[in-house]
Amino acid sequence: MEPSGRTTAVDPLLATMGKNLNEAIKILEDGQREPEEDKEKRQYSRKDIPGPLQGSGQDVASILQLVQNLMHGDEEEDKRDHRRMQNVGEQGHMALLGHSLAAYISVLDRERLRKLTTRILSDTTLWLCRLFRYENGSAYYHEDDREGLLKVCRLVVHARYEDYATEGFTALSTRQPVIYQSAACRPGLGQHLCSQLGLPLSCLCSVPCNTMFGSQHQMDVALLDRLIKDDMDSGKFPLLLIANAGTPGAGHTDKLGRLKELCVQYGMWLHVEGVNLATLALGYVSSSVMAATKADSMTLTLGPWLGLPAVPAVTLYRHEDPALSLAAGLTSSQPVEKLRALPLWLSLQYLGHDGIVQRIKHASQLVEDELNPPAVVFRFSQESSAASSGGSMEGSFSWERELQDSVNRWLGEQLAQQVPASGVDVVELEDEGSCIRFNPLMTAAVLGTQESDVKALVEKLAEIVPFLSATLRLRQEFRDEVYRHASLAYVEDLGWPGLGAVRYEPSAEDLDNSRRQLEEEKVNSELLKKLKELDSDLEFSTGPEFGPEKNCVFIGMATEDLDVAELANTIASLGRDIEENSKLLENMTEVVRRGILEAELQLQKANEEKLMEEGVLRQIPLVGSVLNWFSPSQSSIKGRTFNLAAGSLDSTEPTYSTKAQKNRGTPPATPTSSVAKRLPGQRPFRRTAAGQDILSETSSMCLPDKLSLKEGSQDPITQEISAELSQKTLQESPMHPEQPQEDRDHGREGQSQADQVSEPPDSLR
Repeated sequence: MEPSGRTTAVDPLLATMGKNLNEAIKILEDGQREPEEDKEKRQYSRKDIPGPLQGSGQDVASILQLVQNLMHGDEEEDKRDHRRMQNVGEQGHMALLGHSLAAYISVLDRERLRKLTTRILSDTTLWLCRLFRYENGSAYYHEDDREGLLKVCRLVVHARYEDYATEGFTALSTRQPVIYQSAACRPGLGQHLCSQLGLPLSCLCSVPCNTMFGSQHQMDVALLDRLIKDDMDSGKFPLLLIANAGTPGAGHTDKLGRLKELCVQYGMWLHVEGVNLATLALGYVSSSVMAATKADSMTLTLGPWLGLPAVPAVTLYRHEDPALSLAAGLTSSQPVEKLRALPLWLSLQYLGHDGIVQRIKHASQLVEDELNPPAVVFRFSQESSAASSGGSMEGSFSWERELQDSVNRWLGEQLAQQVPASGVDVVELEDEGSCIRFNPLMTAAVLGTQESDVKALVEKLAEIVPFLSATLRLRQEFRDEVYRHASLAYVEDLGWPGLGAVRYEPSAEDLDNSRRQLEEEKVNSELLKKLKELDSDLEFSTGPEFGPEKNCVFIGMATEDLDVAELANTIASLGRDIEENSKLLENMTEVVRRGILEAELQLQKANEEKLMEEGVLRQIPLVGSVLNWFSPSQSSIKGRTFNLAAGSLDSTEPTYSTKAQKNRGTPPATPTSSVAKRLPGQRPFRRTAAGQDILSETSSMCLPDKLSLKEGSQDPITQEISAELSQKTLQESPMHPEQPQEDRDHGREGQSQADQVSEPPDSLR
């Protein structure tokens, strides 16, 4: 990393390449540069549908705009994934520039390319060995972080089996090789090695972790010793041991010093990997991690440690035979293969030794200080009354464990969403279950985590924990309250971290299963809508998107002052109201049709009586108007109103008398169901300040006796009934122009009164 002693002119082509790269990155990172008028077009151009190649070429700006659209996707995807998107700084630009330079350098003549790649590879290897205290090591650069271990295994096979290069797998049949790995290793690593090496899975031995002494995530050294002896006694050959300096889950470090002694004793190769290897670059290194420098090989993932995008992983190893390294693929005679180190070579020079150490030190200090393990794994746990609710202790423990796991997964998701710069995630540990992990060595440099983000994480955690405690405490109480209502069914879903799930079951017994399910879906869907309209602190939803339970209402996190009894009563009351209204709408069509037929008969009869009473002359337009002028008719026939509840026609005389007594006042509002009496300003489902439960009062929805359906209803049945009613007249006879003014006023008054009295309730509009 020595600086150049002189300043020379930069190749114009290299300068142009760097300028173009910076401009391209700015275009791709700046999602706000797109004009507003192009957003609508972009929604249709983002579809991942392949199309034909255009005949004429496109300019760079258009191509980059297309790449930007594909990167950002839909707006909802932006909101969900932006929290994990790496902030590419200037050091990241250097890494990206390295990929462009690698393609440019590859066109040089072979001799110049060989000299340049040799310098790049030797510089990078020397810097990394000094940074991470790995003396006299060689380096292999690879994209897949498992590729280095795979090549090391091939190297060991070539070294331990002399005839392997000529005999192939038959050389292994004499003594079957065994690869040992910790049970806490990342899943699938051993299977990948056996698959790529052509070895049976019987060559893989998973060593359990300690259960009585030491960490629960450290390899059991004594048990490993016994396993090696047993394999040797059975004619097998111990080949390689994979140890961890920071397990993928909990971040624990194996006893590397003791493991190295076993490997020397039995002639095995020791390979170490893990995030804690990053601390080897610090001034002070714990003895447990320092022992990794004596391993035969180790894999470093510098990209997340230093916040560098698209840089390769590095496997450092020690071996004296270059021919075997070449046979195993750890070295290559092709100069282009050596250009893999170019992005890392540029980035390390840009950061410098102090910059690299500072980044790792900053991430370590976010936990507390550089002396402590650089990862924190925690879990919310609260004892519940599962054991006292019946059933065996084993079943109760399984029930409680599954519920606690769902709560911790929800907690981890909330922390990651609300404090995205913290980089917390959820891990699944075999013994502990779902846990939340804060591992700044893997995320701080990528996300730019600062101490303020850690404080925000702690504050948010302190804010959410009381909700979790209250929810788990009230969950059983809510279940008991639901069981007290015959119309409600409690849905047991241990994967739901909230208060619980409930389903309203309609009381109709004459329906088959398919119709009953449709009715159940309809009622619960409307029930969810009504609950969401309430101004409460609870969150109501349909539950997990791909959950097994359907047609039910899921209730989210609860507060300490939640009135569970009122909540259950409200759900039962609203469900009953919705069911009754649904039944009313189903029966309304037939009732109204019968009423219309009866009204037609009464209207015909009334017209005949009117003709007999007034005479034929009054029905003639011109003659009737003259007679009505000199001798007004005194009709004794009254209007009619349709009683929807009874399905019959009644006289309007009681309506007129009631209206006269009230001086044409507005009738009282349609009564609706009352779920609870609350104090002014108090939200639903909350107890009073004194700690007393608010009395819940429920009632069925009362429909007015006199009801007419108005236009504008969205219900198809209601629209049909309204159309039919608009074509019929419930008055005794039609109004003619020659009718006296008194009769016309009387008719308008009766019509206005009928409209006013027959206002439909809000639930039927």
